[in-house]
Amino acid sequence: MKGISLSPHNESFVSKYKNKKVTIYDTTLRDGEQMPGVSFSAEQKVEIAELLADIGVPQIEAGFPAVSENEKKAVKKITKLNTGSEILALSRLSKKDIDAAIDCDVNMTMLFVASSDIHLEHKLKMTREDVKARVVDAIEYAKSHGIKFSFSTEDSTRTDPAFLLELSKLGKEMGACRIGITDTTGCILPEPLGNLVDGMVEVVGTPLSVHLHDDFGLALANALSALENGATDFAVTVNGIGERAGNLALEKLVAALEFAYGVETGIDTTRLKEVCEKVTKNAGLPLSRNRPWVGENVFRHESGIHVAAIMSEPHTYECVLPEKVGASREILLGKHSGGAVVRGLLAEMQIRPNDALVSKILAKVKAGGESNGSVKPEEFEQMVRAAMEESDVTY
Repeated sequence: MKGISLSPHNESFVSKYKNKKVTIYDTTLRDGEQMPGVSFSAEQKVEIAELLADIGVPQIEAGFPAVSENEKKAVKKITKLNTGSEILALSRLSKKDIDAAIDCDVNMTMLFVASSDIHLEHKLKMTREDVKARVVDAIEYAKSHGIKFSFSTEDSTRTDPAFLLELSKLGKEMGACRIGITDTTGCILPEPLGNLVDGMVEVVGTPLSVHLHDDFGLALANALSALENGATDFAVTVNGIGERAGNLALEKLVAALEFAYGVETGIDTTRLKEVCEKVTKNAGLPLSRNRPWVGENVFRHESGIHVAAIMSEPHTYECVLPEKVGASREILLGKHSGGAVVRGLLAEMQIRPNDALVSKILAKVKAGGESNGSVKPEEFEQMVRAAMEESDVTY
């Protein structure tokens, strides 16, 4: 693929996944907003939903309608946009929640229930038999109202495997369009998750979704392991926002699937930076400078050796070129800069310097970088003028 230069060791491994069909469903407006301190207004939710749909996200989880009237109104507004993306809403196994989703006219309600013993004992105060009965009642109610529904377990990765399969199989047999598992506390490792997904696919088939948290920093690794073992649907949030360490990040997963695995997601990668910056602004959160693909430092270069190579062939230090994700390259001047970047910038200024002048300018650049961290373009021009005056060279 043009603009991509990855390790040849990947090729034989990823070739078998290139025709795999996947569905990305974004939960920024629901699980992402559950990040402490984040609260989107209805207008911001509509703005984000429109942008997500515009870049090609096929499914958008707009919210949890039963939470409040304002939340319900926001979900309704998004549903009425008719963006072309499917609009989803979260629902517990209760008639009240299902009614709220129905009232919002969403395309799908996502039914869920906690399934681990720790959740059953300390949160739900229910037995396994109670949970199974609740699943049957809720699904029958949803079916009687003609609403499309998926079924997921919460805290799936800490649930007794036999009980997890029993619940998932029950949901599938009762008509769920998709079965989901959740690594609620982000505590499973990639290989065990792959084994779990493989067993789930064997029992309940596909579509199978995974909802992954990043407490161990393994959300992306877990998603790829799930992909390799049969998972087809992936919950994401923009910038990975969410509770605790956050969720599987949309931009990370899409880049990995499109660029590394050759899997088509239908999402416009050239707008990843745009959507990440929009959500960052609306959430009132800083965007880490070295955040993969979208941080301001990702395509910024200062080291003299690196810059000299980049100026000759960008792929020397960029496995994916910035335009693929809607970013741009920046050459930063500072203490690590080398003569090559100085010569290149002087050439742009139509100045043909000798080695002595380059050395003098470079010394000023390094000193400026040590004092201020970096040298701005206007400061560089001042340094050039000063060096040329000192060397009695005409500007």
